[in-house]
Amino acid sequence: MLFFLKVVPRFSRNPVLKRTLAGLRQFSTSPNRFTDTLGYDEIPVNRIRNFSIIAHVDHGKSTLADRLLELTGTIAKNSGNRQVLDSLQVEKERGITVKAQTASLLYEHEGSKYLLNLIDTPGHVDFSNEVFRSLAACDGVILLVDANEGVQAQTVANYHLAKSRDLVIIPVLNKIDLKNARPDAVAQELFTLFEIDPDEVLRISAKLGTGCEEILKQIVLRLPAPDAKRESNFRALIFDSWFDRYRGALNLIYVKDGQITTGQEIASFHTGKIYEVKSLALLQPDERKVDRLVAGQVGLLGCNMRTSKESNIGDTLFLKKDKNCEPLPGFKPQKAMVFAGVYPSDQSQHPYLKNAIDKLVLNDSAVTVTPDSSPALGQGWRLGFLGLLHLDVFSQRLQQEYDADPILTAPSVTYKIKLKGAKAIAAHGGNEIIYVSNPALFPDTTVVEEYYEPYVLGTIIAPTECTGAIIGLCVERRSVQKTSINIDNDRIMTTYLMPLNEIVLDFHDQLKSISSGYASFDYEDHGYVASALVRMDVLLNGQLVDELSSVCHLSKAQTHGRQLVLKLKELIPRQMVQVAIQAVVGGKIVARETLKAYRKDVTAKLYGGDVTRRMKLLKQQSDGKKKMRAIANINVPKDTFINVLKR
Repeated sequence: MLFFLKVVPRFSRNPVLKRTLAGLRQFSTSPNRFTDTLGYDEIPVNRIRNFSIIAHVDHGKSTLADRLLELTGTIAKNSGNRQVLDSLQVEKERGITVKAQTASLLYEHEGSKYLLNLIDTPGHVDFSNEVFRSLAACDGVILLVDANEGVQAQTVANYHLAKSRDLVIIPVLNKIDLKNARPDAVAQELFTLFEIDPDEVLRISAKLGTGCEEILKQIVLRLPAPDAKRESNFRALIFDSWFDRYRGALNLIYVKDGQITTGQEIASFHTGKIYEVKSLALLQPDERKVDRLVAGQVGLLGCNMRTSKESNIGDTLFLKKDKNCEPLPGFKPQKAMVFAGVYPSDQSQHPYLKNAIDKLVLNDSAVTVTPDSSPALGQGWRLGFLGLLHLDVFSQRLQQEYDADPILTAPSVTYKIKLKGAKAIAAHGGNEIIYVSNPALFPDTTVVEEYYEPYVLGTIIAPTECTGAIIGLCVERRSVQKTSINIDNDRIMTTYLMPLNEIVLDFHDQLKSISSGYASFDYEDHGYVASALVRMDVLLNGQLVDELSSVCHLSKAQTHGRQLVLKLKELIPRQMVQVAIQAVVGGKIVARETLKAYRKDVTAKLYGGDVTRRMKLLKQQSDGKKKMRAIANINVPKDTFINVLKR
């Protein structure tokens, strides 16, 4: 055992291994160690509760999860606010949850043991896909609201997400111990927005543990048991997965019907492939092996799946011998809304970066990957994300967990284009409608009938005194106000129809700045809307540079072009010839800057004498510059492309 602990730091970046090792270190001190897995599969379905904690960012989900783990004896008491379920390094550093985590808890109520399967979910809008997946395995949720901050934008989104799946909701106010807490006012907000009876709202302090015992009791009393049938043939829903370098893809499953034991052969409904079950485990939250999982349970299944393409979120697993299995109603992963190019800093690192991305995508199925290439940056990929924070976290995990150092280009969105002309449609495989996320691939305007850009329905909750500044910001970003509701005397909730392209870069930062950090923002997909889009090209001495092309709205073309050419003038090194930097839209120059050439004073050695000699030398120099400019290739270093394109 001593030798095993010595080699642990080499693999400490693997989240699955970290959970396993944490369990080994905690085993000797855990008050619940004598019931690690004993009798879990013997608990009847009517004494199982599958639930999730949903809330806005920083409302105390992970801290509440810590208290529930302590109260059920899953971890040692008085362990502090360690946020046990936040196992990733990026979660510890940023103080946010980015990956849904699961823990199976044993709770005794009125002399009977109950199995509570807890799923701790992220709170940021960019990780709503994790919330959506987690709710597929739940029968109820705890809606956690900060008693100081009140209802926030993501609180509204998560509430409607849970209601859309007909889940039972237990409203809870957290942080009632704070000096500025206003539980009565916030309870009234819940009634105003969601018609939740203030008398049904639980009031707790997750930090101090006040009232947390009552939550466990209400989970048992209010939430329904899962609709599971143990006498039926085995069926399980994959609702999450991650990659382990030694065991391949590990699937987090909800067993809907029947039971599964190690050694049995199972099949995937989506791929049709057959696997032998190598390992089964419960998460408490560290991994604890079991011999079988039964209907109603949530557990971890390993079966030597080797790639992310084999483990499909929403897939149904069933026994190989059961040929007539019907798939469980799965769910569709959310569409990627923000795209960015990812390239290795050195092309020799391409295979290693490809392997790292493949493994990380298995841990985060919301990321889409498409091979891409650039003459300036080489071979790479175009990755799709749910938002900017999602992109940031993915990049940080690549660096921390796989020691990769990728180059990320500026984020963009996917545009919908309706073509015209039989020749143009035939050139795109007979498709009249195409989707393009790379500006360099935009078709010529002569074959385009109409452009469409993605819009979102944004929800902003902010102090009333900031309303004017927020309206100004939204109008500047081409947004249209839809509704406005006064939550109370101090806060207002407004919804806007917003172009996604206008908010992916710095909208959230600007919103926080003008509201002194008090505004919260959430958005959901609204579909495509016809728009006056233009492709902006960059010419260097008349030569088109595809990598620098971009898409913008016609009303902002001149402003965007001006900013772009000024940036390029600063970044492109001076040449032996003068360089004209032009931003062009539809053949029309909308902005221009000139980068002066290196100059040499050819008359420096002339002192007096015939002035015609001086004029002759200057004319020869001028003619030489013109000839050189006509045939010269502008040297744009790779670093310049990186600085222009990167975020």
